[in-house]
Amino acid sequence: MSGPLLVVYPPDGNGWRRVRYDGQVLGTAYQMSDIPVFLAAAGMADAEDIDLSDPEIVEWRGGGPDNWAESPP
Repeated sequence: MSGPLLVVYPPDGNGWRRVRYDGQVLGTAYQMSDIPVFLAAAGMADAEDIDLSDPEIVEWRGGGPDNWAESPP
């Protein structure tokens, strides 16, 4: 493997982040808890147990896991 299969892109103008897994865009995350939901929907077993702070699992672009927008209006 050349790098993490899970990529979380930089926040957009709203602070929301696009999520890609294994080359497929899964959706736009509004908060970190959205990511395991996307992974489970994509068929990952035990997605809720993934360590999103592990750089071997996830590549955070444009800010780390603490960089999110406030709640949408």
